[in-house]
Amino acid sequence: MRRLLPVLLATLAITWTTGAATADPGVEYVALGDSAAAGPLIPQQDPAAPECLRSTRNWPNALAERIGARLTDVTCSGAVTDDLAGEQSGVLGAQPPQANALSATTDLVTVTIGGNDVRLVDAAVSCVNLLPEPVGRSCRAAFTEGGRDRLAEAIDAYAAEFAAALDLIARRAPGARVVVVGYGTYIRPGGCHPDQPIWARDADYLQGSVHRLNGVLARESAARGASFVDIEQPTAGHDSCAPSRERWFEGVVANGTAAPLHPNADGMAAIGRIVAERL
Repeated sequence: MRRLLPVLLATLAITWTTGAATADPGVEYVALGDSAAAGPLIPQQDPAAPECLRSTRNWPNALAERIGARLTDVTCSGAVTDDLAGEQSGVLGAQPPQANALSATTDLVTVTIGGNDVRLVDAAVSCVNLLPEPVGRSCRAAFTEGGRDRLAEAIDAYAAEFAAALDLIARRAPGARVVVVGYGTYIRPGGCHPDQPIWARDADYLQGSVHRLNGVLARESAARGASFVDIEQPTAGHDSCAPSRERWFEGVVANGTAAPLHPNADGMAAIGRIVAERL
């Protein structure tokens, strides 16, 4: 962090005066996380780790370009928090622990993780109903059956695991600024059935669960001296229900070149810009 702040300030000064940033290869930036950062199916996919479905146009790359940093991107689709410290298995071979990319010389770390730990994508898929109510079953009703919200419980229980992950990052990169980037607005209030085949109450339940996870990430980040960047609010209106020119996230039915329930290329560029502005 000691080296990062002056370089960021200098970069901003160059941008304001010339409209372009000049890269400083002395700033070491490591991106950790899951597919929300990796960018599965967005061209071009990184040939160095094809099993990670990592795009060279994901938001860590957009951020590195904006702030003028040298990026080591180890984000990987399907990653869970255990993959920060342990090997991530894949169809084409195992990936080394993501935290291996960290060192005492790392200046900046970003991390987006947790969605796979609490199985948010699985939850969203379970909410698909092609026909309007009442032909089908509400996923919200299923998750809250018996007076308990099982998804909410899983999200709340994840706090301890995420806190331990932040402690790991701090030990591996003691001089770095750690920036936790949350998850975005995937679907608007009330949804847009049948364009995205999720009933209104289930759409609100899903995005509410994303909001709950972001709250956990924000609280644990604050408790451990990390910065939290909320992208949920600034991405509102660019959800999977938005027109194609305004859409930053694909829904369970993807309409662009990106994985379902993930940011598309426009979304990645926008998130990179949002994070850069928060820095």
